[in-house]
Amino acid sequence: MENSAAFQDFYPDAFSHCYGCGRSNPHGHHLKSRWDSQQPEQTLALHTVDPKFSGGVPGHVYGGMVASLLDCHGTASAAAFQYRQLERQWGDDGEPIRFVTGSLTVNFHQPTPIGVELAVRARLLKLDGRKCQLALTLGIGSGDNEQVFASGEMLAIQFKAS
Repeated sequence: MENSAAFQDFYPDAFSHCYGCGRSNPHGHHLKSRWDSQQPEQTLALHTVDPKFSGGVPGHVYGGMVASLLDCHGTASAAAFQYRQLERQWGDDGEPIRFVTGSLTVNFHQPTPIGVELAVRARLLKLDGRKCQLALTLGIGSGDNEQVFASGEMLAIQFKAS
């Protein structure tokens, strides 16, 4: 059984300072990614964007923030998919698995509203050694009622501490 705690909660202290998802960054967003209980083949992070991250359209999120949410959720999800493939658990005695962004493509479909809980989702496309390719979405709702504001694709590369 996989742990229901957020993936980021298991990051070693040395790797927990990310502005988007690091628990050790007092000024960050503290994004929390988990397995999606409704769609277990996907990961999910829920986040409500602070109004100070407004974009050019009043009441909506600026594009860099959208990309940041996709980026942080994507790298955490890549690690989760690798842990799952290796049949390991977060926080086990093995070397921690961390990924960094190799490339991120973001497609903006419509302005993303501020003040609503956004769902950031990742679905595994391919996992090959240290390379993980993901499909990402950011929207509200789920299933047939999902409204997608942005989507993207990420190539994440497993970081080797040694």
